[in-house]
Parts: sequence; structure tokens; C-alpha cells
Amino acid sequence: MALILGIDPGSLKTGFGIIKHQGGVSGYVASGIIRLPRVGFPERLKIIYDGVTQIIEEYGPEELAIEDVFLARDARAALKLGQARGAAILACANQSIPVYEYAAKSIKQAVVGTGNAKKEQVQYMVKTLLKLPDTPGEDAADALAAALCHAYTQQSMIGPASANKTGPDSARQEKTVYK
Repeated sequence: MALILGIDPGSLKTGFGIIKHQGGVSGYVASGIIRLPRVGFPERLKIIYDGVTQIIEEYGPEELAIEDVFLARDARAALKLGQARGAAILACANQSIPVYEYAAKSIKQAVVGTGNAKKEQVQYMVKTLLKLPDTPGEDAADALAAALCHAYTQQSMIGPASANKTGPDSARQEKTVYK
């Protein structure tokens, strides 16, 4: 069984989601949002780091799946997002947790079936796939979707030759792994 932590990084709020995946079946463990107060940016990065560290200590995930950097029109926003990602990645690296990065389109493709899915579609599919009683908030849903994408990608890499090779394989081509 794999316990996978998904992170949807942000400079104002960072979503997290944890799933367990075994034998091709994924189950919900926990999800939520690390809300960042309007304090200086270095303090927010510390809150992300400390929050992810606390999640790791509480749940003991074995792998991290995180959305890769995307191109944005606002360079400053992209830099802040990259720094927020770095704080989450460092928290996992300090605990020797392997980090897997996936493009946003690959995550949507793996979970919804199209790389251009809207946030509401991702939320609906996460709720359906994990059999949740309520729809998770969009940041938590995005984090759970990253974890599901990773589970499906890992499964397709070790599964039988007859496994579905559409969504998860495209995600596999766009991941980066740090150990």
C-alpha cells in the first residue's frame, strides 16, 4: 500500500490531500488547506514548510505528488508560486520522501479525462473517485487530484501490459522525481 500526499501550492493558501492506494484502488485519508495569513512572504513560506512537516508527522506519507510550475502572465506570481512549492518540497525532502511533479494538464487528464478540465470538473471527479460524501474545496480537490494522478501513473508503470495507457502515461512523461 502506498500513502500519497498531494499538494496544491499557493502563496495565500496551500491545499493538501492524502490518499492510500493499493491494488488499483484509492481511498481517502485526509485533506484540507494550509491558510496563510497576510504576513511577510518569508513568514508564509515558513508556515507552508511547518504545515507540510506537521502533515508528514501526523500521517506518514511515503510519496509527494505536487503540481509542476506553469507559465503565468505575471512573473511575480509565478515566482511566489515556485517558492511556495519549494517550501513544500523541502519539507518532504527533509523527511526523505520522494517528490513527483506533474503538469496541471496531466493531473486533469488522469483524473477527469481531459487536460482542459475546469476546477468544478476536478472537484466532481475527486468526489466520485474517492467516494466522498461532500465535494472538497477546490484547493483540497486539486491536491487530491495530484495524489490520484501519481497513484494512477505508478500503477500504469508497474501494472500489466493490458493496463489503460491513455491518461496516466501522458502524466508519466511529464513528471520529475527527486529522491
